[in-house]
Parts: sequence; structure tokens; C-alpha cells
Amino acid sequence: MSALIGEDEIRDESELVWLEDVSLLDYVRQSLDRLPTRRGRPAYHRDGRMVGYAVLGPQAKASRSSGTFRRRVFWLLPHDRDTDPEGLYATGAPAEAVDPGTLTVCTKGYKTERSEGGPPSSAMRELGITLPL
Repeated sequence: MSALIGEDEIRDESELVWLEDVSLLDYVRQSLDRLPTRRGRPAYHRDGRMVGYAVLGPQAKASRSSGTFRRRVFWLLPHDRDTDPEGLYATGAPAEAVDPGTLTVCTKGYKTERSEGGPPSSAMRELGITLPL
């Protein structure tokens, strides 16, 4: 899903709201959901938990056909690394997962060595970036 999120689809974001301290998470899953409003906490209907969501600015237009807005939602499933560190994603990460440290308003986020379960890259070490592993 993250690979399918284009920068033009998230250009109307004005804020990312985090419900948890994402600096403690190696990755979060992101999806682009159809929601009835630009703002506010969306309803959550997946297993697991929502850890954040995007807020859209007033310039965001609703879909002509559905009247909904496309907003990013960030979430984790019960078998993700944060709750099951030795499980399915002890190494690697799901396709829609990105490192939350790479997420900002209007930026889709990326996988990193940390999100994939590996050590920080040499570039991260050279820049003095230390993220929880």
C-alpha cells in the first residue's frame, strides 16, 4: 500500500497526529483510506491498533463519486514486531510498512534498515542519527 501512495495523493495534508510515541516503533503500516471527514480521529476497523492518522487542510476536495476524503492511517497488527519481536517480522517488514522516522506531512515515508529489522545504516551512523532498535 505504501508503494501505491503517490505524493500527489497526500499533498493536502496539514498535520500528522500520532496516538503513540512512534520513536519507539521500528515501523508502522500505512494505508490511504476513504474517510468521511478531513479532520479528526477516524474510526478504526482493522485488527490491531491505529497509531496515527493524517489531517487534511481546507483545500482538500472530496471525491465526486463517494463524497469521501483520502487520508492516511497508520496502524499495527497484533503479530507486528512491537508486540511479537521474535515473530513473523523479527526481520523484514510488511509491504505497507515504513519507518515512522521518515514520515512527515506530504511525505509518504520509506523503509529503512531499522524498519527491516537490521542495524542502522552507515549513513545514519555518519549523521549521528540514533533511533531505538
